[in-house]
Order: sequence, then structure tokens, then C-alpha cells
Amino acid sequence: MSISAFQVKELRERTGAGMMDCKSALVATDGDMQAALDWLRKNGITRAAIKGDRVACDGLVGVFSDGRKAVLVELNVETDFVARNSAFQELVRNVSQAAFVTDGSMKEVYSAAYPGGITVSDAIKEAVYRLGEDIILRRVAMLSPSKGIVANYVHNRISDGLGKIGVLVSIDTDGDQAAAHQFGHQLAMHVAARNPLFLNKADVDPLTVKRERSFFLEQVRQSRKSEAFLEKMVEGRLDKFYEEVVFLSQAFVHSPHISVESALRKAESLIGASAKISSYIRFALGDGIEKKEIV
Repeated sequence: MSISAFQVKELRERTGAGMMDCKSALVATDGDMQAALDWLRKNGITRAAIKGDRVACDGLVGVFSDGRKAVLVELNVETDFVARNSAFQELVRNVSQAAFVTDGSMKEVYSAAYPGGITVSDAIKEAVYRLGEDIILRRVAMLSPSKGIVANYVHNRISDGLGKIGVLVSIDTDGDQAAAHQFGHQLAMHVAARNPLFLNKADVDPLTVKRERSFFLEQVRQSRKSEAFLEKMVEGRLDKFYEEVVFLSQAFVHSPHISVESALRKAESLIGASAKISSYIRFALGDGIEKKEIV
């Protein structure tokens, strides 16, 4: 069957696929436009496969948790308009639930079962085709402590478990789980607001500490004090540095006159047992993604 240039042009405009791909699809389907659309889709030659030049930097962070285990996912799209689409929100919600029953690796999440008898990978491709924008599962993280709880918080929430910033905080304790969750939620809000870089001082890279110490020493030497006094000044500035970047050393946002570590010690009286912040994860939508400038 002869395929006209008009048919190829129409299919190309509807899918964004290459000219030769469109012609091959029409030849394979005897010129049936709908069948050609399906042929391209089955072969992955549709919008899902041709949007590499467009930056997906909007989207949503999704959280799913049962209180003892929790997962964070970030799915990116190109515009806030699509991010607010109910179909995209459903996709993020379902992907987070699908990820919850995996080991948290990207490979496992992509192949995880998705409602409707398909995989997460297939669901994303279908959403790209339906919504007309590139969609990327950018990252997945999971916390599953051997004991205790995982608390979560979503900032700029647009729906249950969906927002622009997602945080997980795990607390190891044998104490009251409800009290631990309540305090853990406050900790997660703190992480969303303060964005600590390290859990404790021991986690700070020694080279970073050495660099900061050298920088501070250069600053205080201008004061022409004794070496002993200069050392005290440097240590004071290092403490300030830790208060900026270390979770346990930061001023607790809910009680700024005490540190997070002090707040944890106070919370132990409500939890009824010793408690330890074992880990935390913070996803802020689009971290590290550079938007392309429109000229």
C-alpha cells in the first residue's frame, strides 16, 4: 500500500516521532492511523522516547509509609501545570506504593507491579504518552530500621503524601511508638526547614573540617591575639559551623533555645526509653537539576 506524505506528516505531528519511524509504522499497519499510533507506542517510538532535549525539572515528591518502613520517590515533569494534573499525582502516589514493597533500588522499582497488571516502567511510558511531557523517575530512597519507627513529613503538600519536599527520619527505640512518631514528625519538619548536611559531627568529612579550620585561622590571625586565644576563637567558629550543618547540633526549630540533641534527650522522657536518630533522608524537588534557559 502506498503511504502518502500527508499521512506521515499527520502521524509525526501527533507523536513527535521521526519521519522514517512514522512511515514504517504506517507501512506495517497498511495506513491505519490508530494502528500506526499503537505500533509506535509498542515499539517505544513516541513522546516517551524523543524528549531527551527537554528538561524535566518540575514534578512531585511522594511518600509512602506504614510507620516502621517508609519510601520517598521523586518524579519529574517539565511543567507545574502537569505536576498539578490529577493523573500525574495518581502516578506518583502509585509509584511510591509500588516502591514500598521493593528493596528500594531503581531497578526493582522500575520492574515493580503497578495497578492494571503493568510495571512501573510501563506506567511511566503511558503517562508520558497521555500527558504529553517527559516524565522521569529520578530517585528513590527507603528507611527500614530493625527497631523503632520512621516518621515522615511533606512540605508544600498538594495532596496526601505528595509535595515539593519530602523527609524521612528513623528513630531507634524500644519505647512508646506513638510518642516516638510524634517527636519524629517534629524532627522531619526540622529537616525540611534546616536541611542539615550531616547527622552528627563524626560524619563530617575530615578534609572539610581541616579546610574550615584553616579558613577560620586565617580570619582570626588578623586580630593579633595570642596563639592560645586564637585557637579558642577557631574552636568557637568551628562550633558555629557544626551548628549550621550538623543535624544533632542545629538549634531545634520547635525550641530554638536548645539543640536537636538536647530536644531528643528531653523527648526520651515521653518515649519512656532511650532513643537514637539513626538516619534521615530529605528530597527537595529538582535538587541539582538545571533548567535550560529559553532564548
